[in-house]
Amino acid sequence: MKSTTKVFSPQFIPVLFVLMLSSCAETIKDTTPWVDLFDGQTLSGWVIKGGHANYEIKEGVIIGSSVSDSPNTFLTTNKMYGDFILELDYKVDSTMNSGIQIRSNSFPYYRDGVVHGYQIEIDPSKRAWSAGIYDEQRRGWLCNLEDNPAAQKAFKQNDWNHYRIEAIGDTIKTWINNVPAAYLIDDKTASGFIALQVHSVREGQKEGTQIVWKDVKILTDNLSKYTQKSPLTPVTTKNKLTIDEEKKGWKLLWDGKTTDGWRGAKLDKFPEQGWQIENGELTVLASDGAEAAAGGDIVTTELYGDFELKVDFKITKGANSGIKYYVDTGLNKGEGSAIGLEYQILDDENHPDAKLGNHEGSRTVASLYDLIKANPIKPIYPIGQWNTTTIISKNNHVEHWLNGMKVLEYERKSLEFRKLVSESKYVDWPKFGEADKGLILLQDHGNRVSFRNVKIKTY
Repeated sequence: MKSTTKVFSPQFIPVLFVLMLSSCAETIKDTTPWVDLFDGQTLSGWVIKGGHANYEIKEGVIIGSSVSDSPNTFLTTNKMYGDFILELDYKVDSTMNSGIQIRSNSFPYYRDGVVHGYQIEIDPSKRAWSAGIYDEQRRGWLCNLEDNPAAQKAFKQNDWNHYRIEAIGDTIKTWINNVPAAYLIDDKTASGFIALQVHSVREGQKEGTQIVWKDVKILTDNLSKYTQKSPLTPVTTKNKLTIDEEKKGWKLLWDGKTTDGWRGAKLDKFPEQGWQIENGELTVLASDGAEAAAGGDIVTTELYGDFELKVDFKITKGANSGIKYYVDTGLNKGEGSAIGLEYQILDDENHPDAKLGNHEGSRTVASLYDLIKANPIKPIYPIGQWNTTTIISKNNHVEHWLNGMKVLEYERKSLEFRKLVSESKYVDWPKFGEADKGLILLQDHGNRVSFRNVKIKTY
């Protein structure tokens, strides 16, 4: 009687092992409670902003096609998202640039409603920065892939690519095809819509190039359970120059740690009290009118002529402060007065100065103090949140900006400017605000106000 025992050849065993592993893998299912952002059939829950590129659905995927004479176009979610984990797949034409917008917004006051915010880059070019982080219509590149060759190589040309994007608190992490790509710490924007971009047609490109998306899904609950660690070193933006700022010649006016480059307006050194440096914030402490507790105004140790200045500020309830420029600390008959043009910082809702001034409202936040009232529809964020000041002075043309909106402009040394000065509290200072160069000042008005990201570009 013949034995029925089967003997497997050595060559068959590896094949069997692979089949067994494959069978086990098929039984492992993703139990993450994903929510689909795209139902595979309609664009319900989405709206087009920006340009007029074409979006259509075919065979369960979203197809975006570029068109001529159109700015960047965005298919945006109607819903706003703060903290989330997002995954999706895409396939892009090799000649096309695109991106995934997250925590992005479109406000009428900000450059006529242009879409702006964090963009997770889609870059099929030789540069290969796909899954890097770009700040669309704001600060440019925040975290590229120059030093991440593994992520650069992970992109699949003319094939499907998979993105994982985690935005939790001030941290954004990305993966491309399961390879860690970018790791950013930045708190510029806490929430906004998600959008799929079709880029404008650049010179030399043809219209009709396409990008295709599928399996767009999001997670917003219990994120700590599902977040993944990244081995990358995080890129931080607090008190740091961004990639584009370095290229354009910006410099830090405050390093975030020391008093270097600053002194008291009436001192030859930094005040020993009244100011605090902590957690990357330069804070004037509340003195409530007690002169002994006040540190006084601080000024730069260098003079500046034509410049662009950016400063983040955060106020407390009822606070009053300011940023002065073209300051001469010796103007007031040798008494060391810190007189200069002032970008007003104020809690308009709770401080009485908001109703004062040579022209009513000329002491409200972002105004040219006591001279020109800022646009009343200016975007100001609530107490305790950071706001961004921009002051541009070039060839005597001056602009005040607040959170990306230009709120006033004027011409120094003009007849109109001199008339305003003659009607103001500055009438007794000869040629007030007309110096070719001056110091930049952060004001101590007895209220707690914090500053960070103090940067300047000179012309």
